[in-house]
Amino acid sequence: MSLTPAGRRTAAAVLTAALLVPLAACSSGGDGKEDTGGSTPSASGSATGAPAANLTVLAAASLTDVFKTAGAAYEKSHPGTKLTFSFAGSQELVAQVSQGAPADVLVTADTKSMDKVRADTGTPAIIARNRLVIATGEGNPHKVDDLKDLADTRLKVVLAAPEVPAGKYSEQILDKQKITVKPVSQEPNVRAVLSKVELGEADAGLVYKTDAESAADKVDAVEIPDGQNAIATYPAATLKDSKNAEAAAAFVAWLSSPEGQKILQDAGFQKP
Repeated sequence: MSLTPAGRRTAAAVLTAALLVPLAACSSGGDGKEDTGGSTPSASGSATGAPAANLTVLAAASLTDVFKTAGAAYEKSHPGTKLTFSFAGSQELVAQVSQGAPADVLVTADTKSMDKVRADTGTPAIIARNRLVIATGEGNPHKVDDLKDLADTRLKVVLAAPEVPAGKYSEQILDKQKITVKPVSQEPNVRAVLSKVELGEADAGLVYKTDAESAADKVDAVEIPDGQNAIATYPAATLKDSKNAEAAAAFVAWLSSPEGQKILQDAGFQKP
């Protein structure tokens, strides 16, 4: 039975609600209340004039750690604003937007994914770039030195699925080097690839450099030379159906500000 447009939007809303990851409010105590220095948040939400709002941000899985840090910083400097993140593979986020999921901002790990919902977004801004590395178990027990080693059938290699940006980038660099890899699994997002390596369920996997750095105590990262690598691009855009258009635009702009960029680059992301 096919769903009516209203039905699709209802289903999408339920899906998004299930995936949302609320960001803990910044506080100085254990009562869960935001520390605003004893003052009441103004209607504008901050000295910048951005209005206070509850914003839902759909973001690529590889932004999970850095956006939690960025979100806490943004909430602190914009009293009254609450950020809720939903992290998933970019292809999943695009599907949610296409189905009418209620959200305010979309950030993907490639421009092609963003282009698929061009009619639903404002003009995207590139906020960061990334690159791939080979993640191995801690200490690199199988002595993986370069991309060619991933073709060894004795290795359990895991990759992101080809419809995922990380999977597309992986396919691109392997094809360029004429290397055939037979992965034991193809995962729905890059963090799932990282998890397989962390847990010892895979010997190696291609992940973003920032993902490997976030798990440096559990995995090793084998660098891939620039001439063999691919650069991942992260566009951010407001969603046209947002009920908080001004606040959403302020957050997207902040991601390109010196404060937002410092947080991204401290986490290993490259300049846009």
